[in-house]
Amino acid sequence: MHDPPRILAVDDTPENLEILRMRLEANGYEVATAADGEEGLAKARELTPDLILLDIMMPKLDGISVVRMLKHDQSLRSIPVILVTAKADTRDVVEGLDAGGDDYLTKPFEHRALLARVRSMLRQKALHDTVASQAKRLEDQAARLSDWNRSLEQTVAEQVTELDRMARLRRFLPEQVADLIVAAGNGDALLQSHRREVTVVFCDLRGFTAFAETAEPEAVMTVLAEYHSCLGEQIVRHEGTLERFVGDGMVVVFNDPLPCADHSERAVSMAAAMRDAIDEHSERWRKRDYLLGFGIGIARGHATIGRIGFDQRSDYAVIGTVSNHAARLCEEAKSRQILVSQRVLGAVESLVESVLVGELTLKGFRRPMPAYEIVRWIGRPS
Repeated sequence: MHDPPRILAVDDTPENLEILRMRLEANGYEVATAADGEEGLAKARELTPDLILLDIMMPKLDGISVVRMLKHDQSLRSIPVILVTAKADTRDVVEGLDAGGDDYLTKPFEHRALLARVRSMLRQKALHDTVASQAKRLEDQAARLSDWNRSLEQTVAEQVTELDRMARLRRFLPEQVADLIVAAGNGDALLQSHRREVTVVFCDLRGFTAFAETAEPEAVMTVLAEYHSCLGEQIVRHEGTLERFVGDGMVVVFNDPLPCADHSERAVSMAAAMRDAIDEHSERWRKRDYLLGFGIGIARGHATIGRIGFDQRSDYAVIGTVSNHAARLCEEAKSRQILVSQRVLGAVESLVESVLVGELTLKGFRRPMPAYEIVRWIGRPS
């Protein structure tokens, strides 16, 4: 609805138009006029009035024809039309109402009857506009809801894909590496080769080869599952990066991909916790007649770190002397023994109880290397 309501009066008699204009404007309405059916139709399309007063008997295009055209126009059909006729013959009125007219007046019309019908039709128009506005608002809300649903569906699909991707990454990569790849969105830069000082922990079971040769495959896999689960808890707790499994051996790295200043401390603390945790399993294994021990080697040094492999399968790897040093120390370790390099001891000496094992001739190293046994982890004073 316009404010004030806009009324279009269509009549081929100028005197009638003037009377309508004066009476309606005196009651606060905005009034436009047209002198025949064609002009009335054109102004209806131009002005979109709230009400049309339409004379039936006009040249060029009569009122009934104009009504039919208005009601067939999607943009104009909601405008109420009051038919105005000078005839008392009801056939014109019936034909006009059948064509789509909403009410009628007979000329000469009485002033109060005119205003009553105008107010009645404008109330209907206001109600129609309110309903149309509410319908449009509901339609807009439904459209927005549909957009939100599509957005939600897309977000959920992306999250499911991300979770699936994360699950697959965590099956083949260390958890910290998988997390960083997902967070970065593109792991290519993250996994580019780089050099960093790290602490490497190498651990494995003593007597596992002989056990695997004589035990049933199911028993071997059960022991490995218990062993990996036990050590896995400590790796996660100390925020180490599991670089790889090597049969019954495991390689854990500290200070990459997540840097930590106390990486040697974390490594030795984890090793001591691993030894205590495996002690409980060793007792159960002995009861099953499985003679298995556990040894650990720890070294500190610089390494080249990054992705190795090919398109269909790649791994995160730590390459360098430090990895070999940890592996060789692990080979020399007896059951329950934790052997560390001199650099590792230098970083944790005040936190452990240790003893010098001596100069060890390690495979792959040209000169003997000093080694120390970690007897007990003391830690920092609380």
